[in-house]
This record gives sequence, structure tokens and C-alpha cells, in this order.
Amino acid sequence: MRKKRVGIVGATGIAGQQFVAALAGHPWLRVKRLAASSRSAGKPYGEALRDASSGQLRWWAAGEPPAESLDIMVENGAELVTKDLDLVFSAVESDAARELEPLYARTTPVLSTASAFRYEDDVPLLLPGVSMEHASLVKRQQKLRGWEGFILPQPNCTVTGLAITLKPLHDRFGVKRVSMVSMQGISGAGRSPGVLALDAIDNIIPYIPKEEEKVCIEARKLLGKASSRGVSEAQIDISCTCTRVPVLEGHTEAVSVELGKKATPAQVTSTLRNAGKRLAKLGLPSFPERLIEVHEDPFRPQPRLDRDLGDGMTTAVGRVRKEPLYRNGVKYLLVSHNTKMGAATGSILVAEYLIHKGMM
Repeated sequence: MRKKRVGIVGATGIAGQQFVAALAGHPWLRVKRLAASSRSAGKPYGEALRDASSGQLRWWAAGEPPAESLDIMVENGAELVTKDLDLVFSAVESDAARELEPLYARTTPVLSTASAFRYEDDVPLLLPGVSMEHASLVKRQQKLRGWEGFILPQPNCTVTGLAITLKPLHDRFGVKRVSMVSMQGISGAGRSPGVLALDAIDNIIPYIPKEEEKVCIEARKLLGKASSRGVSEAQIDISCTCTRVPVLEGHTEAVSVELGKKATPAQVTSTLRNAGKRLAKLGLPSFPERLIEVHEDPFRPQPRLDRDLGDGMTTAVGRVRKEPLYRNGVKYLLVSHNTKMGAATGSILVAEYLIHKGMM
């Protein structure tokens, strides 16, 4: 199979760097073009990563930047022509995504980490092990908008681990109500104001603008059912409180669930451990050995110990126990890697699925 030609927009940011790192040596995909803002355009990627005043290499991802990427000339994302690409990964802010992604989608599939199009009726949210069958809605989007390509946004990184764990429970027992408190790694904010080092160290920031609304809306869409007219949202009551904590990467969430029927903690644990087995059979390069790892140790999961399970693609769960406040209640903690499964590598896995299905 010829490797698909890929462009990455927003390549100098945290999520963009994760795309560059994850695609190094990928068996199905080859990075051909890199784009960012006009500030970085016209520079080799290795130079664009360096701070202009200090010379510091602003590389967030683990290890060194892939050698093959350093000499690629960075283009202006606003002027990027995508006709010669098979796929664009977009890792820009939502305002820029709203403007740029439809330009790319006229000719080329766009997989995005931005929220700009997540709530459109003809735009499905694809999350491995949760809503991949919603990919059928892509044809509807293309017809309505007259595009040869399409836009598929990655769900919010906070809802990712939550939806991955709720899906198998919803399929087997039904989910009626969810309460969640998140303790989110600072990398989820990029380099936004309000989460600078002195704000986050020795502190918990109790509010993340618009995050709680995103979790509630996107969880219902992810767990809903696709039809020819779009996605019918799951009828689940969801309440959450989202906080930022002094952890570099990994979102930890304390989840309480009211199930539709009675289930023991052992049944819930077994159900979670069996999640994703059908998708695993497809042999997609980025799919982990286990979609969900359930710990028996009551001191797990922990972000430092568990965020890199399955190379950051496995959701770690622990402390599965009864929730006495609900009639058929269960509660647990989870850790999900926000810039891997929750952003770049999760989006790459979606691309692999679409290639396998002949949709790209």
C-alpha cells in the first residue's frame, strides 16, 4: 500500500508536535507538508521550533524531533494548498480552524483537534472503541457542503477517557446518570494564559472555561446513535467539574455512574477489560493491546505511572466499587493521556480506521 501523503497544520504547537512525533516511521502515513502561522512560515521546521530571542528549542513531545522533519519548510497555514495531499491533520486553535479547515476540506479529508465543528449536525465525532460507526455520516457532510473531503474533529481530550469507559457500560447495562470530577494535566491548555507555571505549581485551578459544557454535550453525542439524519444523542444526565492540576500530561477523572440495571463491581471490571476487542482485530498500527486497563491496586491509576500505557493509547481504570448514592451505582477513577489518545495519536488512529474502510 502506498503511504498516504499527510500535511500537519499547527505543527509547531503542542498537539502539532505530537502529530510530528507519532507519525515518524508510520507504516501507512508519510508527512509531506508542515504548516503554522505566518510567524513560522518560510523557516525549516527545526528553526521554527526555536524561540527567536533565546534560541531555546520549544519541543514538547518526548525524545528529540524526528530528524526527517527538521528540514521541511514550514508553510503559512492560511495559504496551504492541499490538492496533492491525501489527508490533513489540523492542530490549530478553534478560531483559526473555523476559517481554515473548510478551505482544506474542499479537496482533502481533515482530521482536527479543534472544537470549531464538533457541534455541527453533519459532523460526527469518531472515538476509537466508542463511535467509529458514526463514520457513515461523512458522505452526508460531503453532500450537504459540496466538499470532496470532509472535517472530522477529535473529541475534547477530557471527554475521551470518560466516553471510552462509559461506552461498554452503556452497551451492557445502560447508563442513566454520570457525575465526574476531572483533575487535568496542564498540557491540555497548551500555552494559554491562566496556566503558567506559577499559576499551576502548588495549586489547583478550579475552573476551565467552557470545558464542562463540552464534556456534557460531546459525551451524549459520542454515545448516541447515527442515522441518515445525523446523531441522536444518548439520553444521559451528565454533571461534571473540571479542574487543572500541576501534572504535565494525563487527565485523571473520578467518575460516578448510575446504570440502567444492577451490576456488581466485578461485572463492571470484566466489561471494561473486554472493551475494544472487535476494533483490535482490524490490526490498525496505533491501536493498543488493550483499550482499557483495569487495576486491582487501590493506589492506581496515577498519571505518572499510567498515562503512557499502550504508548498513551490505553485508558487506565482503578478503584471500581459501588456508588451508594445511586440505585444501581458504580464509581471508579481513570487516567487518559490527553495529548496522545486525547489528541494527536487518537486522530491518527481514526485515520487508520478510515483507510482500512476505504474512506480515504
